[in-house]
Amino acid sequence: MKSSNSNFYTVRMQKILSLSFLGLILTSGSFVLFAGGSSESLEPSTMMTAEEPMSKPMDKPVFMEGLNEAVFAGGCFWGIEGVFERLEGVTDVVSGYSGGEAETAQYKMVGTGRTGHAEAVRIVYDPEVIRYQTLLEVFFSVAHDPTQLNYQGPDVGSEYRSVIFYGDEEQKKMSESYIEELAASGVYRDEIVTELVALEAFYPAEDYHQDFLRLNPDHPYIQYWDMPKIEQLEKVFPELIVEEM
Repeated sequence: MKSSNSNFYTVRMQKILSLSFLGLILTSGSFVLFAGGSSESLEPSTMMTAEEPMSKPMDKPVFMEGLNEAVFAGGCFWGIEGVFERLEGVTDVVSGYSGGEAETAQYKMVGTGRTGHAEAVRIVYDPEVIRYQTLLEVFFSVAHDPTQLNYQGPDVGSEYRSVIFYGDEEQKKMSESYIEELAASGVYRDEIVTELVALEAFYPAEDYHQDFLRLNPDHPYIQYWDMPKIEQLEKVFPELIVEEM
């Protein structure tokens, strides 16, 4: 199924295919350096506490009338949040968890891979400035690799799976259509494994995860795995980036 705005999407697709996947290839190639474990050891030990408070689902709506939300998961939420918060028309990005129950929406529990949660980001955006279709394009071409099943780069486990948590049927149909378009293009050598799941609840992550890339740009994990995504965003979608953060 093709989009009704096929000419627009064809031009956009050509741009994406020509520029965006070098970073993903490099990331996949570098995975062997970290094979066999997650990147959790790279996180500051001061972040981890003996007990973490239970997350509460984010109430709806929590944003001004006229704004929409998108919820994506695709690996560690630090980098995905860092990518989307740079986009013009995005008013807020929150790192969190989705796919499981409130009782298990805690970082250490999610990290076991047995809660059903995925690390996710909730993006609040102005559809008059940036469209859901554009968010999908950034998600698939810059923010993560949708062919990696239950891992992204050095992070291994179902909590790092690729998921679109759609909020309504329109988002579901747009996501299905775009995945079909990408699959037909042949840009990926491997199958796209992104799940489409109805959004039931989103649980904000602990405070120390919020704005992590912006606040910790020199962190080793950020430098090695996430700053290349920011550089790729600047190459592929320079017209979408907010001039001043």
